[in-house]
Amino acid sequence: MPPLSKKKQALGLLGWLTVSFAASAVGAVASIQASAFYGQLVQPDWAPPASIFGPVWTTLYALMGIAAWLVWRLGGFQRQRWALTLFLVQLAVNALWSWVFFVWHQGALGVFNILLLIVLVAATIVAFWRAQRLAGALLLPYLLWISFAAALNYSVWQLNPQVLG
Repeated sequence: MPPLSKKKQALGLLGWLTVSFAASAVGAVASIQASAFYGQLVQPDWAPPASIFGPVWTTLYALMGIAAWLVWRLGGFQRQRWALTLFLVQLAVNALWSWVFFVWHQGALGVFNILLLIVLVAATIVAFWRAQRLAGALLLPYLLWISFAAALNYSVWQLNPQVLG
């Protein structure tokens, strides 16, 4: 396959960042009232302040978009179908979590959702790593963060059974 032009690479990067941040926007819509809801919940002592989540997620979505772009550059969607499909599926599951937790107030379903997300992200890392190691490595902070988030989700659910079912 001939190398991609700089213009096509730039458009591809913009496209994958747009896809990543579109998933972020879907989750953000569900999170509009999140600070008020989250603030009323009993939280474990080790829970980070709410102000941490925005910058962390912004960084992670940027890394996700760059990682997908690096894989896409190796033959496009057709050649990297499996890895990029996994990426898109995990993005959808990621966006769904905000709705499950912040809008529908479902603690147990939130835990299930985030555990599924961990499995999907791990599979995406393996697929990306096989295509391009840097792409896989760029998703490792994301896996670490959602693993932490799973523990936090579980703890908050257990501390707030009356609110989170």
